[in-house]
Amino acid sequence: MDLSGKNVLVIGAGISGFAAAKIVRRLGAEVILSDAKAEADIKYDFQELRAAGVHLVFGPQQESLLDGISLVLVSPAVPCRIPIIQAAYQRHIRVSTEVELAYELAQSPICAVTGTNGKTTTVTLLGQLLATRFNPVGVGGNIGTPLSEEALRVGRGGCIAAEISSYQMEATTNFHPHVAAVLNVTPDHIVRHGSMEVYQQMKERIFAQQTAEDFLVLNYDDPATRAMKERAQSAVFYFSRKEELAEGAIVKDGQLMIRWEGQEYQLCTVGELGIKGGHNVENALAAAAVAFLAGCEPQAMVKVLKEFRGVEHRIEFVRTLDGVAYYNDSKATNTDSAIKALETFAEGIVLLAGGDDKLTDLGDFMRLVKGRVHELILIGAAAERFRQEALAGGISAEHIHMAGYDMGKAVTLAHTLAQAPEVVLLSPACASFDMYDGMAERGRDFKRLVNNL
Repeated sequence: MDLSGKNVLVIGAGISGFAAAKIVRRLGAEVILSDAKAEADIKYDFQELRAAGVHLVFGPQQESLLDGISLVLVSPAVPCRIPIIQAAYQRHIRVSTEVELAYELAQSPICAVTGTNGKTTTVTLLGQLLATRFNPVGVGGNIGTPLSEEALRVGRGGCIAAEISSYQMEATTNFHPHVAAVLNVTPDHIVRHGSMEVYQQMKERIFAQQTAEDFLVLNYDDPATRAMKERAQSAVFYFSRKEELAEGAIVKDGQLMIRWEGQEYQLCTVGELGIKGGHNVENALAAAAVAFLAGCEPQAMVKVLKEFRGVEHRIEFVRTLDGVAYYNDSKATNTDSAIKALETFAEGIVLLAGGDDKLTDLGDFMRLVKGRVHELILIGAAAERFRQEALAGGISAEHIHMAGYDMGKAVTLAHTLAQAPEVVLLSPACASFDMYDGMAERGRDFKRLVNNL
């Protein structure tokens, strides 16, 4: 990729933007990094970028920033509808992303995973499965490590597992993974994308550039993903927890297995999986399918499937206190993900929910809350809407507690209300940005408070 002497504008000073600016500068480009926030409001130290010769512009983004620019790289948090990006399109300046930059830099195949829920667990597991055959292995993308950095680190002869969000696909056009997977599509990020239809279109961009030489792994049990086969040019490989497919990754009599091209490969039993819950059976099937299509031997994957214990912030056990178990599920940033967490436990849950409201329908979520949750503790901007929906769903007001924007108050309330053998579960069904910089910060704050009880 030749960027020597080119002028590149990076918009958004988050993790991806920071990495993109650093890398394209290393490749010889003249780089401007622009963020609409004031520098004092951004948590990163920009000394490294300044030392590398990156020009930093904070505050209002004038169209003049585009003068002489040949490439604009957009951070995932920045919607393409903002004026400066629309102006770039009008000037016929290429608009791209850090994910696409990673693809253009990569010298090893990329296995990319998207979906509303389960991405991080699946990609983390996938990275470990790929390591049974490839060295080195990279794991990056929406998971927290910039994909471009991993692409450069891995170089030739390895393989890269990528977690891809709909935000990362909004300005991406040429991304071409050898193996792609779509886990599920349920309502999420509607405020950003405007409709469920557009949201799904962003997800489908992950396989839009694939050819007949590539593979697409789809969830057969999800009607939306199953139907994506109609728009795929690649070879489709289904996984299913519910159906015994003639080909694909399936569960038969409690046994995970892969069927492909007349061969059958047994993996491990559901009971032997290191991660528990029906949703994690799906995640394991998807990860195994992607790894298999990337060239991993099924028998070599068995040990990994048995030993993998999941990821931080996804139904993560914190501690037991006075016979009450506390779980951190801060990654549940939408109702579908929170529903899966609630389904993991029998009734007797003290639930902490709420946060930055995505304005999705709460009907199914509240019906499950009514059946399994003894006490509902609400936090953040969504608290009042959640309270009203809970009342409308028949949940008694005496079992609904408002903790404002105070996680400490919520944890103290939970500790007071919970009695053995109940569980205290943080599964917000909301984003975190009304109170935290991200779901990870929210989850770690919850764990800190619980461990200090």
